[in-house]
Amino acid sequence: MPTYETRQRPAAAPPGRRAVVAAALLAAVAGPAARAAAAAPGRPQADPAPLRLPAPTGPHAIGKAALHLTDTARPDPWRRDRPRALMVSFWYPAVPGTGGAEPAPHMEPAAAVHFGGEDGMAALNYRVPPGSTDWRETRSHARPGARVLPGGPRPVVLWSSGVGDPRTWGTGLVEELASRGYVVVTVDHTYEASEVLFPDGTLAASVLPALMKDKPDIAALTRQTMKARAGDVTFVLDRLHALRRGGRTAAERALPRGLAEALDLSRTGMAGHSGGGFTAAQAMSDDTRLVTGINLDGQMHFPTKADGSGVELGAVAEKGLDRPFLLLGSAADVADNRPGWDALVRHSRGHVRRLIVHDTAHGAFTDAAALLPRLAERGTVPRETVTDLLGALPAERSIAITRALVTAFLDRRLRDRDTRPGDVPTDPFPEVERVR
Repeated sequence: MPTYETRQRPAAAPPGRRAVVAAALLAAVAGPAARAAAAAPGRPQADPAPLRLPAPTGPHAIGKAALHLTDTARPDPWRRDRPRALMVSFWYPAVPGTGGAEPAPHMEPAAAVHFGGEDGMAALNYRVPPGSTDWRETRSHARPGARVLPGGPRPVVLWSSGVGDPRTWGTGLVEELASRGYVVVTVDHTYEASEVLFPDGTLAASVLPALMKDKPDIAALTRQTMKARAGDVTFVLDRLHALRRGGRTAAERALPRGLAEALDLSRTGMAGHSGGGFTAAQAMSDDTRLVTGINLDGQMHFPTKADGSGVELGAVAEKGLDRPFLLLGSAADVADNRPGWDALVRHSRGHVRRLIVHDTAHGAFTDAAALLPRLAERGTVPRETVTDLLGALPAERSIAITRALVTAFLDRRLRDRDTRPGDVPTDPFPEVERVR
C-alpha cells in the first residue's frame, strides 16, 4: 500500500465533493459529484468589475490561434450522422506588441453566454447561479494572431479539460506554459464539452445533461466518453504532424506564419484535469508519439453502479505506462483516486510520480481557483462553495504550486529529455506530499 511522507502542516480541510454534470456518470471520469443541490447563492453585487485570470510569470508574450478540424474517417460518437468535428487552440510564445489590440477573451461571446446559462458548466460543475456572471468579459493574456516568436522549434503540450468543461477551462495554466516557451494545443471534445463554438457560428452544446435524464448504463457511457476523447487526441496528433510536414488545409494555412515550424513534435506531452487527466494517460498508452503526461486529480476507473460507486479499472490503469507520468492530486480526493492510481503505478514500467497537495479539492487545478474566490467576494457564490470545490488553501498558493510542479515536470521530460526516475522539486512547497 502507498505511504505518505510525514510533514508538519495544518489539518486538511474537510473533504470536498467534485462538482460535475451528473453524479453517477462522471464519478470515475470527472470525480464524485455533489450529492446534494448547490448551496443557495448570495446576492450578486451590481455591475461588478470583469473577472481576470492571473498573469503568467514566464518571460514570453503569448499568441493565440484557433483551428477547426474535421475527421472525415470517424463518425461523431455522439451524433453518428456526421463526421467528428473539433476545435483546438494554439497558445505560443509571441513577438511582443503584435496581434490583436486587445487580449483574447477567455471564451468567445456566444460560448461564454452558454457556459454561464442554465445548461452550462458554470452552474452544473461549479455552482455559479445561471445568469449571475458575464463570462464574456473575462480576458486571457494572449493576443489573437500574434507573430510567432523566432527561436523554435519548441516542445508541444496537448491540454484536455475535465468532462463537461470546455477547452478554455484551463487557460491560466496553459498561458503559464506558453509564456515559458511551450506551444500548447487545447482540445475541445465536441458534444461532451459544455459548448463548442465553430467558425460558422454553430454552437454544439453538451449532450450529457439530456443523456443523464434517461438513467443510462453508467459504465458504458463513461467508456464511450473516454473512447471519444482518446480518439480526438490521436486525430489531433495526426493533424499536427501533417501541419508540421506542410500538408495544410485552407484553415491551417490561415494560422500565423511560422507556427507549424515552431512545433517540435519529437517532444510532445499531454496534460489534463480530471477526465482530461484520465484522457492524457489513456492517449499516452494508445499513442507512442506522446512521450510524457500529467493527470491533475483525475480518476482512472469507471463506476459500475448507478450511485457512482463500484470499480472498473480503465485500460491504461490495467496496462500501465512505459514512459514518465505525473499524478498530481487534491487531498480531498485521495481515496477516490486510489484504485486507478495504485493500479497504474503497479503496472507501469515507466516512472510514475504521485504528489498530493494538501488543503485542496478537485477544482483547485482549474481556472476556478482564480475565479470562484472573486465570485465569493461579490456574493455571487457562498464562501462555503469555494472551500468545497477548491479546498482551504489560498487560491494564489494553489495556483503557484500547480504551475511550478507542472512546469518542472515537463521541463525535465520535454526540454531535458530525461526519462530516468527523478523527483519533481517539492521543497518550496510544504503543502505537497510525495506518495510512495
